[in-house]
Amino acid sequence: MENLISLVNKIQRACTALGDHGDQSALPTLWDSLPAIAVVGGQSSGKSSVLESIVGKDFLPRGSGIVTRRPLVLQLHKIDQGREYAEFLHLPRKRFTDFAAVRKEISDETDRETGRSKQISSVPIHLSIYSPNVVNLTLVDLPGLTKVAVEGQPDSIVQDIENMVRSYIEKPNCIILAISPANQDLATSDAIKISREVDPKGERTLGVLTKIDLMDKGTDAVDILEGKSYRLQFPWVGVVNRSQADINKNVDMIAARRREREYFANSPEYKHLAHRMGSEHLAKMLSKHLETVIKSRIPGIQSLITKTIAELEAELTRLGKPIATDAGGKLYAIMEICRIFDQIYKEHLDGVRTGGDKIYIVFDNQLPAALKRLQFDKHLSMENVRKLISEADGYQPHLIAPEQGYRRLIESSLVTIRGPAEAAVDAVHAILKDLAHKAISETMELKQYPSLRVEVSNAACESLERMRDESKKATLKLVDMECSYLTVDFFRKLPQDIEKGGNPTHSIFDRYNDSYLRRIGTTVLSYVNMVCATLRNSIPKSIVYCQVREAKRSLLDYFFAELGKMEPKQLSSLLNEDPAVMERRSSLAKRLELYRSAQAEIDTVAWSK
Repeated sequence: MENLISLVNKIQRACTALGDHGDQSALPTLWDSLPAIAVVGGQSSGKSSVLESIVGKDFLPRGSGIVTRRPLVLQLHKIDQGREYAEFLHLPRKRFTDFAAVRKEISDETDRETGRSKQISSVPIHLSIYSPNVVNLTLVDLPGLTKVAVEGQPDSIVQDIENMVRSYIEKPNCIILAISPANQDLATSDAIKISREVDPKGERTLGVLTKIDLMDKGTDAVDILEGKSYRLQFPWVGVVNRSQADINKNVDMIAARRREREYFANSPEYKHLAHRMGSEHLAKMLSKHLETVIKSRIPGIQSLITKTIAELEAELTRLGKPIATDAGGKLYAIMEICRIFDQIYKEHLDGVRTGGDKIYIVFDNQLPAALKRLQFDKHLSMENVRKLISEADGYQPHLIAPEQGYRRLIESSLVTIRGPAEAAVDAVHAILKDLAHKAISETMELKQYPSLRVEVSNAACESLERMRDESKKATLKLVDMECSYLTVDFFRKLPQDIEKGGNPTHSIFDRYNDSYLRRIGTTVLSYVNMVCATLRNSIPKSIVYCQVREAKRSLLDYFFAELGKMEPKQLSSLLNEDPAVMERRSSLAKRLELYRSAQAEIDTVAWSK
């Protein structure tokens, strides 16, 4: 289930990048629905040491007063091998292998948001750490609770921090990691106090007891750790962090963990609890608990995302796309809307949307059927062949073969193909025109601007008509070319091919008897059928080249050229946008992007049932 934590990590990063920090606003928030572990504690509770012990690295800023002034979303990723490194969301392509540099960047990024003052901000910093020594886990480190403002801070800072912490932990999807020092009275613990207010039954609170090794002699924390003095739904975990002296001496974190294990294993008071004590156990327990909570919340998150996407899309559809106030912006907006229409139109032709298949039906059914209806065999009846041969001979009968008669018979047959060719051009034109109207109706942006819709429709139809005219010229030229020049090789083979009608013993002077004329008709019909088969393949190519291909490439080119000549007032007449909705639309678009990204991330995760 480790991919569940990774899933929430990705969605949290997307929330931060797109401005969803869980703040109160008029926009729906996804951040609040995501399970998260919020680390809560007073300034002297050892909160930073617990986090560093879980990570196994020194990386958090230290100092007097309020050091953590922005929420830190700490995402831990376990890797199989390799060098440990860290990445910040605001520095996406930079890897930190020096964790002292990580500490400095946290401080610097805090100052970038809050300035050099000691103000706080609710905008989180995202830090991802990749290491073979961590478990998959996400924690939100919140500013430490304090009772007194330090120099340079407003008096309201105490309440501001409490309000920020409360805004996180009061959400039902938040798991509270309450850090309390064992060497102070638990009743005065800042973390327990505020946790009890938002989670009175302790159902979402995980208690961590620090500084157990610093308790007064003769005292211990057994009653707390066993849940007798203050019961929570989940067992308390005790930890022993490095002392300030250890920190100053740069004591290795791995060695500190080993000393922690030895402390609990060798202490008479705690040895019976040693199996569930220490920072390593805490990290594993938190990871497992977070996975369980995420898995239980996923169906609800999916429902929320689906519902919110529909609501955002509906409102954005109602508001329409934003339009700039300057002439250049308006021109760009018109071009962008036209591009969307053009893309939809191409999708119809390419089969992504319906309708383009009708063009193939014209080529595969309508054109062949029209050619078949020409009935060349009737045109080449005995009477018609005799008539055309005689007319072609004129006053001097042909000597060897009626070449002029052949030509007249062939030309008079082939010229009839012009009709089906023109009909195919017109049929494809009608389909292209119908698809243009359909694409216009499917372009949501055009519905917002009726004037632009009319102009685009007219421009598309005019372009299609020009393409139709060019296509007719090109297609009819194919027919005319077949009429103007006959394939000589076809006729050269005829006298030697007795099976195909050639009869070298036949008298050339019996040129008008039925057998001779029938053979001429059969030869011409065979040639016309050959040409017809050729044109059946070449006419669709001509139509696609002149109409379909051009419609995909340059449907609105003429309109774009005219747009460039328009005055600002003319552009404004095509667009009428209310600027009052622009800000709302922009915010909704960002939030919709976030929800769609989250939905895609969830859909790609295959979890165990």
